[in-house]
Amino acid sequence: MTATARTRIRLLLPAAMAALAVSATTAAAPTTTSSAAPDAHSVTAPDHRAAAKNPKAMLDAWLRLWNGDYTQAEAIISPDFTVHAALLGGGDGSTIRGADGLVAWISQTRAAFPDLHFSLQIDPLIAGHRACVRWTATGTYAGGFPGAKAQPGTTVTFTGTDTLRIKDGKFAEYWLNSDTLQLLTQLHAL
Repeated sequence: MTATARTRIRLLLPAAMAALAVSATTAAAPTTTSSAAPDAHSVTAPDHRAAAKNPKAMLDAWLRLWNGDYTQAEAIISPDFTVHAALLGGGDGSTIRGADGLVAWISQTRAAFPDLHFSLQIDPLIAGHRACVRWTATGTYAGGFPGAKAQPGTTVTFTGTDTLRIKDGKFAEYWLNSDTLQLLTQLHAL
């Protein structure tokens, strides 16, 4: 690998990491209220207390969080919340802590893709204190991604899987597996 290629990759990693962060936590729920029937993959909770007792309701709030609604972050994210992800900047996600850290990471991702929307590909899997969701993220590139040659306005779609551990009615750990290659290819960053 040439020095130029290594430099380019180093520049791309932080922005791609932010974009992937958004995908990490998507339980695909619309961010607007509608009287229409709910999406087949959407799970809803009547309030914050119910979400803390119901993993499906927590996943619904998780999706809303990734779709830009930060109002329930404190209700579903443990103060000890940690992220496990291979970040594009070379980190492992361990610096992202608690609700504030997660919201900051999601906000950074949404800056590059303001209309980013996560939706579920299949129903979530829930086993004991663990939940897993497979999602698709679609959004419009706003520009500013280091090394990206795609024009602002380019639509991107990428996929991923979130695995979450629940402790005391809140998400305590998060493992993200996102298709970074798919995203970087669409941004013409490779």
